[in-house]
Amino acid sequence: MNARIALVLVVLLVVLGGGALVYRYQESAQRPENVATLGRPLLKDVQAASIAVIRISEPKATLTLQRKEDGWVVAERRGFPAELAKVRDFVVKLIELKVGQSEPVGEKDRARLNLDASGTQVELGGADGKPLAKLVVGKKYFKREVENPDRAPADGRFVSLPGEEGTVYIVSDPMTLASARSADWIDRASFQVERPKTLEVRLADGERWRLERAADNADWKLAGAKPGEKLDSGRANAATYSLSMLELADVAPENAKDTGLDKPALIDATTFDGLAYSIKVGRPEGDNYYVSYSSSGSLPEEASGPDAERIKKLRERASREKLLQGYVLLVPKSKFEDTLKPRAELLEKKPGAKK
Repeated sequence: MNARIALVLVVLLVVLGGGALVYRYQESAQRPENVATLGRPLLKDVQAASIAVIRISEPKATLTLQRKEDGWVVAERRGFPAELAKVRDFVVKLIELKVGQSEPVGEKDRARLNLDASGTQVELGGADGKPLAKLVVGKKYFKREVENPDRAPADGRFVSLPGEEGTVYIVSDPMTLASARSADWIDRASFQVERPKTLEVRLADGERWRLERAADNADWKLAGAKPGEKLDSGRANAATYSLSMLELADVAPENAKDTGLDKPALIDATTFDGLAYSIKVGRPEGDNYYVSYSSSGSLPEEASGPDAERIKKLRERASREKLLQGYVLLVPKSKFEDTLKPRAELLEKKPGAKK
């Protein structure tokens, strides 16, 4: 090999080597800066079994979920039971959160994304009171343009971590349960009046009426009906059946004022199973009524045939219904529409009567 050929080979090696370096630089420049964090668990080393407290704080409200021996409760509602499935779902989603994207963020952008004091703070604690993790949940994240961000289902959420205020993370879960509203967490199972035998209603203005029947499948009779008055069976059935379909909207805070339960409408019912219910319906609060109630009586000692399973379910509900008596409840107004009617609206309309 002569000197000229050797020189050419050296030049080619330099050129090829430099090209490779340039290619490697361009390739690395095209990769996202956060490639190392993609798919990384957001809350490291947090185990579901170690979580005993979940505190969710919004600018004007705080809600604390606490784990007890028999389930999770809402501390701000005097230990009212939370819906176990929702708590489990929330815990699993928190632990499974993974970084989908991360970007540097300044103070103004943090405020714009509600990642400052205007956001939702989620804190996890252990049974020993020690903090396990903290997360700031900001605005919804959308992959497309939406007309109403408040109502549109999100594709994810902007979040941040303590000590990393200069970074915003995007997670694929919309985190809809990150809410400090007790209505979003409580167990909504309510007391229910089944197989009523008598129903007496006294409205807040003092008007009252009473329905009664001789057997479970018998027709209802209006007590004290005057000559010419005929009970509308459909309305009577609706007035009584509605009480078997009650559900909770929320539980009132312990210091709730002006509930209207000092001058309530009263609903008293007895059932063919030997139970008696006394229900107080207070003033409206939004789409709900303030409600309190008490019950008494005892179920049959033995039951056979079709009644056996029903009595079994009533016994299973007994502890829940006893618990509810210690709270002021919020029940949708629609559940009482058919029951809290004036007496005249229970009667059949006479031919030619004005609607």
